[in-house]
Amino acid sequence: MSPHRRVLPLILACLTLVALAVTLSACGWSNDSKEAVEGESLQLGELKYIVTFSRYLNPNDTEDAAYLEGAQPAGKGESYFGIFFEIQNESDEPQKLPSQLTIEDADGNEYGRIANESIFGLPDTGEVEPEEQIPVLDSPAQQGPIEGAVAVFLLPEEASENRPLTLLIATPEGERGEVTLDL
Repeated sequence: MSPHRRVLPLILACLTLVALAVTLSACGWSNDSKEAVEGESLQLGELKYIVTFSRYLNPNDTEDAAYLEGAQPAGKGESYFGIFFEIQNESDEPQKLPSQLTIEDADGNEYGRIANESIFGLPDTGEVEPEEQIPVLDSPAQQGPIEGAVAVFLLPEEASENRPLTLLIATPEGERGEVTLDL
């Protein structure tokens, strides 16, 4: 067998594997997807949302107490849950922050965001300035241990049993996206 005949099947096999890899990597993913997982970016309108971290918050912990500034004590069977964000505006115009943030569990139960007076808190109204981000650079939230602005939720104990938990984001323009949380 000539050397050319031995190389041709190898080249065809490599090309087939490359084509297969490209096809598989594209399955279920697109740049305009309105779904993401924690740590990935989600584009809604002109804003890019990145959930950098999510976890239960312990009001008896010094760090977590700072995230819960102004919150009432959790009731029996309830726990605070924090979702830490970075929101980037890469446009030339101010963009409004999301109008609604909700956590949904696997059973379809929904839990709304609670008011947060913390300097680390994600603002519940307002705008992201052109070419800027939330948290603002050099702010306590951006310089803090998690480097994100926190949205706080009060969840019943059973919510952690009904995983996955999904963050639902609604924009003022009516666009909706979701982020599967890593809990």
